[in-house]
Amino acid sequence: MILDATSEGRVSFAGMETWYRVTGELGHGPSPLVVVHGGPGATHNYLLSLSAIANSGRAVIHYDQVGCGNSTHAPERGADFWTVELFRDELDNLVHALGIDESYHLLGQSWGGMLGSEFALGHPKGLRSLILSNSPASMDLWVAEAIRLRADLPESVARTLDEHELAGTTEDPAYLAATQVFYDRHVCRVVPNPPEVQRAFQLMTEDPTVYHVMNGPNEFFCIGTLRTWSVVGRLGAITAPTLVISGRYDEATPATVQPFVQEIPGARWEVFEESSHMPFVEEPERYLEVVNEFMAQHD
Repeated sequence: MILDATSEGRVSFAGMETWYRVTGELGHGPSPLVVVHGGPGATHNYLLSLSAIANSGRAVIHYDQVGCGNSTHAPERGADFWTVELFRDELDNLVHALGIDESYHLLGQSWGGMLGSEFALGHPKGLRSLILSNSPASMDLWVAEAIRLRADLPESVARTLDEHELAGTTEDPAYLAATQVFYDRHVCRVVPNPPEVQRAFQLMTEDPTVYHVMNGPNEFFCIGTLRTWSVVGRLGAITAPTLVISGRYDEATPATVQPFVQEIPGARWEVFEESSHMPFVEEPERYLEVVNEFMAQHD
């Protein structure tokens, strides 16, 4: 169930504006939850089911990172602008602008969890807990596992992907159709996708600048600036209580998330057996239960 926003607003950042929405009342009840979307270059929309957490009295904050959704777009900017540091600073700015920097929880999904781990390494004093949902600890691991998952696709689908990637024709309808086969297996197994998920994909297609620059044309052909990103070997410095979430059919396979579990002191790992990359859509009731219970432990 998606709840209506209680309030919406914008905060200034680096000459741009970050759009946000709040479900529930800030300053009342348990520490709020900040939800960090994936992509990079997606929008908050596909994570709107998490607004139901506000039913427990905990405010939920969604936002669109700059370059995405309702926030300021800058398609003229190059690769030197769209960096991990930019989005880490934006998140820090938002937390302080909303006046919640003394106490809050953070849930990052996919790229949002990659960003969340980098953010947590700065030891922000008000971070009560960190939830890394369907996120890889390095792009080397992500790409290696994507190759393995692609090998299990029907031969004709894999051949189509290979041919168009080699030719540089990744906008061809045949390539996009083959990509969808992978997505239906490893991104969201609820087909057709719910409206909020479809909306996020639509918005990213309308302005794919951030996604194309930092990632590449799709989830498994990663040729952008994030290609060499890794937090492996640094995770032991995270002190916030951490919950790691993944799906049994997730493109974020066990190999991609294990460094979080192995290196972050006391990290807990929850696997959703009927889910791929979006367990909040595929197993929503259990997802909300697990996340609510974890945050309640660390308020």
